[in-house]
Amino acid sequence: MSLIAGVDVGGTFTDLVILDPATGGLKMAKVPTTLPNQAGGVLAAFAAAEVNLADIALIVHGTTTTTNAVLERNLCKTGLITTQGFRDVLELGRRTRPQAYGMKGQFRPVIPRDLRLEVPERMDALGNIVTHLDEPALTQAVSQLRDQGCESLVIHFLHAYANPSHELRAEEIARQLWPNDHITLGHALLSESREFERGVTAAVNAAVQPLLQRYISRLAHDLRDQGYPGSLLVMNGNGGMVSAEKVAREAVKTVMSGPASGVMAALATGRRAGMPNLLTYDMGGTSTDVAMIREGRAPVSNEIEVEHAMPIHVPMVDVRTVGAGGGSIARIDAGGMLRVGPESAGSYPGPVCYGRGGTLVTISDANLILGRLPAARFGVTAEAARQAMQDQIAMPLGLSIEQAAEAVIRIANTHMAGAIRMVSLSLGADPRDFALFAFGGAGPLHAVALAQELAVPRVLVPARPGLTNALGCVVADLRHDFVRTLNQPLDLADIARVHSMLSAQEAEGRAMIAAEQVQVASIEAEYTADMQFIGQTHVLRIRLPNTSPSREDLQTLFEAAYFARFRVDLPSIRANLVNLCVSVIGRRPEPDLGQLIPISGRSETLLPRETRPVWFNGWVQTPVYWRDHMPLSATLSGPAIIEQMDTTVLIDPGCHASTDHDGNLIIEVPHANT
Repeated sequence: MSLIAGVDVGGTFTDLVILDPATGGLKMAKVPTTLPNQAGGVLAAFAAAEVNLADIALIVHGTTTTTNAVLERNLCKTGLITTQGFRDVLELGRRTRPQAYGMKGQFRPVIPRDLRLEVPERMDALGNIVTHLDEPALTQAVSQLRDQGCESLVIHFLHAYANPSHELRAEEIARQLWPNDHITLGHALLSESREFERGVTAAVNAAVQPLLQRYISRLAHDLRDQGYPGSLLVMNGNGGMVSAEKVAREAVKTVMSGPASGVMAALATGRRAGMPNLLTYDMGGTSTDVAMIREGRAPVSNEIEVEHAMPIHVPMVDVRTVGAGGGSIARIDAGGMLRVGPESAGSYPGPVCYGRGGTLVTISDANLILGRLPAARFGVTAEAARQAMQDQIAMPLGLSIEQAAEAVIRIANTHMAGAIRMVSLSLGADPRDFALFAFGGAGPLHAVALAQELAVPRVLVPARPGLTNALGCVVADLRHDFVRTLNQPLDLADIARVHSMLSAQEAEGRAMIAAEQVQVASIEAEYTADMQFIGQTHVLRIRLPNTSPSREDLQTLFEAAYFARFRVDLPSIRANLVNLCVSVIGRRPEPDLGQLIPISGRSETLLPRETRPVWFNGWVQTPVYWRDHMPLSATLSGPAIIEQMDTTVLIDPGCHASTDHDGNLIIEVPHANT
């Protein structure tokens, strides 16, 4: 039992990669995602790969269960008990608007007002008791929410991060009355200040906890029934993973699980390819996820807002998502403008060219019409896609079918380029210093056009772009993140206490990794601090060298980080030390990724399998290659198309491509850095 399996459930497809670390051998499968029960697609993927589950040592799973539940508001009925006078914190928020310059907007709190109850109790910001917990009132509140049919309970008291004794006592009482284990304490999940963010994070955790537990329990049971003897690990949004037995306790940490696994695969691939600076670009069937990897480090943030007024303050890979995928629907709006996405045709009924009953034209249909996908493979549905483009887009806009399809692609590219700018230019990074890491089933079709628009000099297409998220599950490490609030002016902070808090968090993380039944090559710790100038609202995260930084070290590191971000020195304003953070990472043995495309199947010479017309501002006869048969040291110039089982790569005219020792495709984009 040496095989390691990574399985990723996306909005359209479920991907499976099974790697043999000893030989580098690979099995893979891509099947449609089954909704609402994703477990069916997972089991179907293993069946398609024709693998005996008894031979697998470890399965790592990236899931969209919690992500979809949050975005679709398909949440469990949840109740909240909070400090008297603060039931509306979740609704008041920060008084921001859904549209910064609009007068309208819609906002629904995670927990409705009638399920948010108050009890007398109060701590001050230093953790001193102002009002003792009213236990009879708490008992009544718990009973009321239980009787109203709530499945989960949140206990969220003011300043519990400074002194959690009231929340802990409330939990003891609630456990005697609540019918299940779905009780979330605000301080236990997020021990830092800011009542709104802490409350929303706890509320989201509670609202998705039953959903995730039911799904993971069902999947684990089905895998055992089919002979799988090992543990099931689940990807967290921070790029690490946790055992299935523990994952539901902090379910909110699995939000962005799928996108995080893709970033982990990009890290591993970029490290082997000698490219530590990457803009990751994952275009699937439903959406596009982008992130920035700088100096070989994952972009982990603790301030992710999945939608307006829904900040989730747990460490997660900083991924931005736009509704542009292969299944994104193109349409003419009431004003006569062409729109693309965010609505998606999904896998069922899917794009028109899928032949599954879809009638609305999509990005995939546009790519097919332009010759980027083989019309012969789709048969009569290819003509149906052309007719749909003619009726829905071309005729209303007065364009030819090809011009309409090109317009759909350009608008989609504009949406995706904007997302990439958000994770690079908006953070002070120059895209010309990065390579574009293109993956997902549709990403390599659009990557060169995006690189040209963003002035990115090269595109890195991994060996298995359409299965990269599943591969990320295979290569991911164990990871636990901790945050503790100090919130004191730096010149008044107790440095000994700072050192003690950092050391305690590291020790807790090392103990948690040691308890996991997963082999690790080493355990590392990363130390950071959230700091701000007094009077400012937002914080900057700075990296610390160890668990015992001096006061002078903290001041110097913060001032340098502030200047790098804003190009401003503020020597007369005092610094404030807000949070102390530790990430403990259990590094797993690095697998050999050199056999993702077996060498045995490669040809000695580069020969196209066919030539077909492809639209580049006009029809151009373009060679088409099968990637698995390309020589390991292949070089070619565009225009060209490279097809493989899981994706299609488009190389525009004037571009040059070559392969490296792992089978990655490196595309040089001309004039991209001018």
